[in-house]
Amino acid sequence: MFNHNYYVYFLTNFKKTTIYIGVTNDMDRRLNEHNTEPKGFTNKYNCKYLIYFEHYSNVNQAIDREKQLKKWSRKKKEWLISTTNLEWNFLNDDFLGD
Repeated sequence: MFNHNYYVYFLTNFKKTTIYIGVTNDMDRRLNEHNTEPKGFTNKYNCKYLIYFEHYSNVNQAIDREKQLKKWSRKKKEWLISTTNLEWNFLNDDFLGD
């Protein structure tokens, strides 16, 4: 049996004014991509700080959750982040190697 890892994640900018939601099967790789992509939403708004994530073993569940969260209001997203990361600490080091 294979272990599958999929993550729904929230990124923000340094001032925490913008929230980006994505899904990936490799958080380390995807965070690095967000930090080096020359174009796109995360580059335009400097969203490179991980503040929230959920783990799934089924890709369809992860994609469905991402779609659900993207429809939520900013206030509801803030509430969700605060349930596990009250101070909105940046969590990148939890995934990125040295």
